[in-house]
Amino acid sequence: MRIGDLHTEAGGVINDVTIAYRRWGEFRGDPDGMNNLVLIEHALTGDTNVADWWCDLLGPGRALDTDAWCIVCTNVIGGCQGSTGPASEHPDGGRWGSRFPAISIRDQVTAEKQFLDALGVSRIHAVLGGSMGGARTLEWAMMYPDKVNAVCVIAVSARASAWQIGIQSAQISAIERDPAWQGGDFYDTGASPDAGLAAARRIAHLTYRGEQELDERFGAARQDGENPLGTFRDPAQRFAVESYLQYHGRKLVERFDAGSYVTLTEALNRHNIGRGRGGLNKALAACTVPTMIVGVDTDILYPYHQQEHLSRNVGELMGIARISSPVGHDAFLAEFRQMDRILRRFFVLSVLDEDAQEDDGYLI
Repeated sequence: MRIGDLHTEAGGVINDVTIAYRRWGEFRGDPDGMNNLVLIEHALTGDTNVADWWCDLLGPGRALDTDAWCIVCTNVIGGCQGSTGPASEHPDGGRWGSRFPAISIRDQVTAEKQFLDALGVSRIHAVLGGSMGGARTLEWAMMYPDKVNAVCVIAVSARASAWQIGIQSAQISAIERDPAWQGGDFYDTGASPDAGLAAARRIAHLTYRGEQELDERFGAARQDGENPLGTFRDPAQRFAVESYLQYHGRKLVERFDAGSYVTLTEALNRHNIGRGRGGLNKALAACTVPTMIVGVDTDILYPYHQQEHLSRNVGELMGIARISSPVGHDAFLAEFRQMDRILRRFFVLSVLDEDAQEDDGYLI
């Protein structure tokens, strides 16, 4: 869907933006008041196909009940799964490439708000998402508190930490140091920074999974038929965990664009809900949207203490839930039974809160 031009927080302009989306379930209610629309926010390299990455949670009678809710998931601005991003055609010809402005999490939410405006919907029941999707969810509550009834913020922090910026900048550097990157203008050159993107993914994947899980699965074992303990180092002779990480690097190269990876990772580096709002705690305290916070006890990338910080300071705390798992950050995509209970509880509380607001005359 075309949503017009997007003016970024930092002063850039992205012309004639397209936002791709998918929908499950039928819309019911008032587009400007109480309705059943739920916006799902995908993670960094995710896409609109919630039925794929949250397959056990979406469908009739499931936590994301498509008989009860109209579920919508957009592809983020700057992405590469149908929405306008660096690989898209530029209005002046060629690809956007290096001409694509840097974007923030707030810009991503602004694009989604323009998308909903284009649909003719001015209010939604709930927003929920994890990781980068959690950052977008949190910004929805900060930017448009009068447009959403409740939010569920999963596995993210109030701002990017030095650790997160550092590890994410290392991923960006891996791509930019690939000779095929060409300053971001590699499109239509016959080459792409696949090696850099695969290396970035290997770095990232180590932060997505738990140390305990990786060690239990691989330890110091060698890859079958290979010997990494020879007289000289040989990159063809690998430990098992090296083969695993290389596999995930190759899989990302097959489905994702390096320009989008740099753009979206930079957006995560810019994540800071306190910017321009008097600091983190003041901003959180001013949040009037009922907020469920979810974290993972073994998360290396967004440690659980960051979700505890959110819960202690957010103005309208609906509750906090902890996923217990050796998987690490990706547990919100893997621990379906725990996520099922959490999301069911979230929707029960969100409906109770909506009913209370209606009784108080808050909703029209």
